[in-house]
Amino acid sequence: MKIIRRRIEKDGIGEVTLSAEEPEDLWHVYNILAVGDCIKATTMRKVTKEMSTGSTSSARLRMSISIQVEELDFDSQGGVIRINGRNIEESEHIKLGQYHTIELELHRNFTIFKRHWDAVYLDRLAVATDPRHTADVAAVVMEEGLAHVCLITGFMTITRARIDANIPRKRKGATGHDKALEKFFETVLSAVIRHVDFAVVKCCIIASPGFTKDQFFEYMNAEALRRDIRFVIENKSKFILAHASSGHKHALNEVLAEKSVLARLADTKAASEVQALDSFYQMLEDDPNRAFYGYNHVRKAVDAAAVQTLLVTDALFRSSTMHTRKKYVALVESVKENGGEVKIFSSLHVSGERLGQLSGVAALLRFPLPDIDEGEDEDETKSESSLSSDGDTRDLVANFDKSGFGDEEDGEEEEDTQTGHQMQEDRDSLGLS
Repeated sequence: MKIIRRRIEKDGIGEVTLSAEEPEDLWHVYNILAVGDCIKATTMRKVTKEMSTGSTSSARLRMSISIQVEELDFDSQGGVIRINGRNIEESEHIKLGQYHTIELELHRNFTIFKRHWDAVYLDRLAVATDPRHTADVAAVVMEEGLAHVCLITGFMTITRARIDANIPRKRKGATGHDKALEKFFETVLSAVIRHVDFAVVKCCIIASPGFTKDQFFEYMNAEALRRDIRFVIENKSKFILAHASSGHKHALNEVLAEKSVLARLADTKAASEVQALDSFYQMLEDDPNRAFYGYNHVRKAVDAAAVQTLLVTDALFRSSTMHTRKKYVALVESVKENGGEVKIFSSLHVSGERLGQLSGVAALLRFPLPDIDEGEDEDETKSESSLSSDGDTRDLVANFDKSGFGDEEDGEEEEDTQTGHQMQEDRDSLGLS
């Protein structure tokens, strides 16, 4: 992701103009945007015009629209983020307050405005714009008749292909099994060729129960020599064979935990998350007083400055209530202030799914805390949304930098800040003073 312009005040209010350069960037945007934010982007909208004769004509036009976000949806398979909300800048094609859904596109600038860019938002923004984060691991988890070809990035596990075939049982004197298995292997190999870019990936894991992985690897190498598939021949050393309990996607969890695999993935974010979660489970077994999970217990450990490593899923920061998000942001900031490490797990990773089953937050402690009691459960339904009143919404709209918000021309990243005088001019121009 590329930052085109950045204007954030010291108190956290401000806007950032970005350009998504690959599908994973849209996942970052999904985690940066929140209900109540404002976004400006180019989009397509059906416009109906009434002619002087009374007849009407309609056409789809590309235009720039600013909306206040009410709903967000991310399609990981299609690589699309849909943002629904009310228009906040009236134009000849769309009235103020009308609903519109924006589908963000790659390589087109868009601007996000927030009342407060907190530490987690800023960290996510920094990671999203770091060019070192790429899809550096590929994996094929398979069994006879079922295979998943996946790409594992620092933040997502994307299923690029699912191959499901009927393989008859192996019978003495019959050739149906061998022919069906060979056809199945051919389909899997085609999916690997189509979806794995060995100029980017550091390794490709092939995992299965039994000897299916060995049979496929042997078939792939033979076909590569026969058909002169250069990228397979030249990258043979990047393939890792590992054991998996099945050909289903969830089997990746155990595959990524294998020591032989971890050794090859030592410098990737996916491996780091798996190791951290495994360390937590091991500590939970060996010394339960140094492994806490659930918000109440973890918060008390944070208050005691006992947390060495905080594990938290990004799903918790996408809560629909500002109160919930704020309390997890506070955990992150407090752990960092006390010299601890924070690992934010992607809910699209198998490791993030496992952590989600433990309430989404867990902690490894520096020292045991055996005397922490069960506290009263906090009211998770409490909402502190600052955008619920008309007055706050008016203030949000008034804070747009009308001179630069959503500029579609590329430019160098700017560190300028919006002054109070400029904000007052914006308020005056909108008649909100």
